[in-house]
Amino acid sequence: MCKPDAVERGLVGEIVARFERKGLTLVAAELKTADRALAEAHYDEHRDKPFFGELVDFLTRSPVLAMVVEGPADNTFSICRTLIGKTSVDDAQPGSIRGDFATTTNENLVHGSDSHESAQREIDLWFPNL
Repeated sequence: MCKPDAVERGLVGEIVARFERKGLTLVAAELKTADRALAEAHYDEHRDKPFFGELVDFLTRSPVLAMVVEGPADNTFSICRTLIGKTSVDDAQPGSIRGDFATTTNENLVHGSDSHESAQREIDLWFPNL
């Protein structure tokens, strides 16, 4: 997902291009503004953490580009996570999306699923008819 800060900064094309140049295929995409219920469900694993409300506020403040990216291997989610870069801006590698473009950890441009299970859960949330 290209988060609100990526959309606001006009980085969606660059982000999608990086996935495509890696050989991954965009099989679904939708520009949409998440309502609170969707944002809360998306970040459900963080519900009991003190920053949960900030995550939800951020995700609902403006549109995101929700995406489903497919690749030739079972490790597509790990390929995507490498392209995205580490969550903390201080740890994000140069050449990764976050390493090249993110300026704060709280607004780090992109979300990527961390397993097959979370990918399926998130696809079901964002693309219920897929």
